[in-house]
Amino acid sequence: MSHRIVRRVQVDDSHLPVSLSPLLKQLYARRGVNEGNCELLLSKLLRPDTMKGLAEAAVLVADAIAAQQSILIVGDFDADGATSTSVCMLALKMMGAKHVDYLIPNRFDYGYGLSPEIVAVAYSKNADVLITVDNGISSIEGVAAAKLLGMTVVVTDHHLPGSSLPNADVIVNPNQPGCQFASKSIAGVGVAFYLMSALRAELRQRNWYQLQHITEPNLGTLLDIVALGTVADVVSLDTNNRILVNAGLQRVRSGRCRVGITALLEVAKRSPEKTVAADFGFAVGPRLNAAGRLDEMALGVETLLCEDIMLARRMAAELDGLNQERRELETGMQQEALKSLSKVSLNEDDLPWGIAIFQDDWHQGVIGILASRIKDRYHRPVIAFADAGDGIIKGSARSIKGLHMRDLLERINSLFPGVITKFGGHAMAAGLSLKADVFELFKQAFDDAVREVLDYEQLTGELLSDGELTSDLMTLDTALLLRNAGPWGQSFEEPLFDGIFKVIQQRIVGEKHLKLLLETECGSMMLDGIAFNVDLAIWPDATIKHARVVYKLDVNEFRGNQTVQLMVDYIEPI
Repeated sequence: MSHRIVRRVQVDDSHLPVSLSPLLKQLYARRGVNEGNCELLLSKLLRPDTMKGLAEAAVLVADAIAAQQSILIVGDFDADGATSTSVCMLALKMMGAKHVDYLIPNRFDYGYGLSPEIVAVAYSKNADVLITVDNGISSIEGVAAAKLLGMTVVVTDHHLPGSSLPNADVIVNPNQPGCQFASKSIAGVGVAFYLMSALRAELRQRNWYQLQHITEPNLGTLLDIVALGTVADVVSLDTNNRILVNAGLQRVRSGRCRVGITALLEVAKRSPEKTVAADFGFAVGPRLNAAGRLDEMALGVETLLCEDIMLARRMAAELDGLNQERRELETGMQQEALKSLSKVSLNEDDLPWGIAIFQDDWHQGVIGILASRIKDRYHRPVIAFADAGDGIIKGSARSIKGLHMRDLLERINSLFPGVITKFGGHAMAAGLSLKADVFELFKQAFDDAVREVLDYEQLTGELLSDGELTSDLMTLDTALLLRNAGPWGQSFEEPLFDGIFKVIQQRIVGEKHLKLLLETECGSMMLDGIAFNVDLAIWPDATIKHARVVYKLDVNEFRGNQTVQLMVDYIEPI
């Protein structure tokens, strides 16, 4: 698909420290960094007292610990849910809680969140207190069931609430009405970490640690898990999230991280001391997620809780195998989806604006990634559905800039009452369920709703470039500077540059990746480049001598040598 390359405008960067290089000052200023948030210090984290419900939740949990009640963490089956669960399990045990366990619904048997069925399982485990992490804000029926059975319910979540809230004892969610906490894009694991910090302070006030003869825990030791969950959940990296991620990455690089994370980095062939946010996003996160997609997320949680490196390596190898299986499933599904889309029309202009696809043999655990891939391919909002049994299909939705997916589903729900049985999510991603026999009706309603919200121009992908790099900046020093200037990620995008290059050599490696040797236009230097998953109908082509390339400046490590290479995001023959 063709992209429109838009160069970011030059902005005033005089407010930033002179100690920064001119390139970095401009990159930071374009991303809204000011003098106050230039340094990512833990002391600059947002204060917990602005998070609604946090103090009350800390009191409830402290009371439960003091009374030796049974506390059950109910998590979600993705990386954010697994990391949130792990943070609570580890922190509660460090603070002397005697009866703590966790429960993560199997996505195939129970579906998402604190459902009445999961409450029944919790009751059978004799739980007194339920703490939801990364879910619960839409669990109206589940919370009601738990309250009927006499349980205390603390909901911690970050998803957008619906029109009514569950009747929990306390809700901690920065997106709930009336919460003044400034970081609305904090991940579920971030909310869990804030609750554990508030709990530690509450127990300190009660002289709990002296009375129990335990050392007050350093919760900073959990920041590697917080960083992993935050990056893997692709939330916006606002300043608060960047502080959390940066602190976690520092732990990993200095060799002080959980053995489970070390083992996952090893199996993904990443070096812990050189770990960047993208390694969490593209290497560790998917392996952790694979457990919840294809099997039981408990395997992911146990990997994070593990204290023994040999056992952690065995579990990481199992997760790696599941991830490989997930990839193969996804590739097959993607080919089927693209084949069915090509039947819609040979002309991209006639494609639906909102793409809804369903096949009854697709795997529920992989439809989110499938929707993401199709969205990237066509730059349109996509919902992929799989059969969930009993005449119900479950969909996973991914959006593009300019379209708020959860709001769009709410709109369809109000126009066609009863078509969607349930839904929830964010601006860029959401989940929903339908009766299978209304899929065709929904498919049309989705396309119509997208057409009402978007303009045709928004269906062309836009690449935001930081402009052209001069030859004197295309160096290893610049690449290392940019690597260490992160963490980069969602809404704090890693710098992309663009330019016209001579194509000296081109060949396919690893089935569908394009290895390039490029020369700068003025002929002053040669650079290696790699473009992943290229269109084999176009590349390689010996007749292409010049190309416009949009790239990241990257460090290539091979046999102990570091060289600069271009990670090509987009290449267009000219």
